[in-house]
Amino acid sequence: MNDKIRLSCPCHFGLESVLKFEVNKIGGENIEVRDGRVSFDGGYDILARANICLATAERVQIVLAQFTAKSFDDLFESVKKIPLERFIGKKDQFPVKGHCLDSKLHSVPDCQSIVKKAAVDRLRSVYKINWFEETGAIHQLSFNIIKDNVVIYLDTSGTGLHKRGYRRNANSAPIRETLAAGIIDLARVRSHSTVTDPFCGSGTFLIESAIKALNIPPCINRRFAAEKWECIPESIWRDERKRAISLVDKSAEFRAYGFDIDNECVTLSKENSAKAGVATRITICNADIADYERREGITICNPPYGERMLEIREAEQIYKKMGEVFRPDREHSCFIISPHEDFEKFFSKKADKKRKLYNGMIKCNLYMYFK
Repeated sequence: MNDKIRLSCPCHFGLESVLKFEVNKIGGENIEVRDGRVSFDGGYDILARANICLATAERVQIVLAQFTAKSFDDLFESVKKIPLERFIGKKDQFPVKGHCLDSKLHSVPDCQSIVKKAAVDRLRSVYKINWFEETGAIHQLSFNIIKDNVVIYLDTSGTGLHKRGYRRNANSAPIRETLAAGIIDLARVRSHSTVTDPFCGSGTFLIESAIKALNIPPCINRRFAAEKWECIPESIWRDERKRAISLVDKSAEFRAYGFDIDNECVTLSKENSAKAGVATRITICNADIADYERREGITICNPPYGERMLEIREAEQIYKKMGEVFRPDREHSCFIISPHEDFEKFFSKKADKKRKLYNGMIKCNLYMYFK
C-alpha cells in the first residue's frame, strides 16, 4: 500500500523557491509554497526519497489535518477524527509538542494535553485497549496554531535533516548545513564548478558544494524516525537508498578549495570532508584572507562578524580586505552571507542581487556578485 499522503517540509525563510525546485525534482505533486514551508503530495516512496535527498528541508512531516479551533472542545473533537491508526500502532510512542500564535488557544501546555488526550481516545476506540505502554517506534505529533487555524503534523525525520552525519565536530560559529545547501544552489554550483571558501571553518560550504556537484544524497548515511514504523515497508527505504546512490555522478569535474587562518579549523574541515566521503575533491590549507588568490569559479563564504564593538571593527577591516582581493566579475562570482547592514560599504561594491536569510536567529543578507 503506497497511497498518496500530504507531506510538508519547513525550511529557512528565503529558501522556499530552492526547496520547491528540489521537491519537484524528486517527484512531489501538487506543490504549495508558503513562508518557510513547502507542501506536496506523494506516497511512502516520496516520503523516504524526501528524507534521503532533500538538501534544504529541515524535516519531512505528514500533514494529518487542518481545521479551525476556537475552543479546547473544537481542538479535541477535530483531533479525535484523525485516523491516527493509519500510522501509529498500539505499542508505539506518540509524544506531542507544538506552538501557538495570535490564537484564542494560547497555552501550549494545555493544547499539548488536549491533543494527547484526543489521540489516546481515538486509538483506544480503534485498538480496544485502555492502556498504551508506548514502548515502540516514536511518532512525534506536533501542532501549529496561528489565529485559530490548526495544522496537525506527524514527523517522519526524527533528528533534523541538517544533521547529515559528517559534521560531528564544528567550530564556534558553524553555518547550518541546510542553509549552506540553499546558498550553494543560489550560487549555481554545478558538476563542473570550482568553489572556494576563504573562511572555511568546519568545511560546510565546501562539503555541501561537493554533495551538490556530485549529486550525492545529503542524508544517505543517516537514519530516520519513520524507518521504524510498521506501516512503511522496509523495502521502500532500501529501494530509495539504492535509487539515490545510483544517481551519484562520479564523473563530475568539481573541485573545491578551502582556507582558514585557524589551524584547528583547517584540521576540522579535513576531518569532516573525509567523513562526508568527498575529501579527494577538496583542498584545504591555512591562509589569511590577505593571501587570497583569485580563481575562476565561485567564491562562497560566511566571513567573521562580531557582537562586541571591537569584534565588529575587526570584521569591518576584513570586509575591506575582501573587497580588495575578491574583485568579483562574471568569471569570479561571489556569494557572501553577512548580518552587517553596511557590508557593501566596507566591501566597496554594491551587490548585483541581495536576498534576506536567517542564520539561526540572526537576520542576514546574502550578497550576490556575478557581473
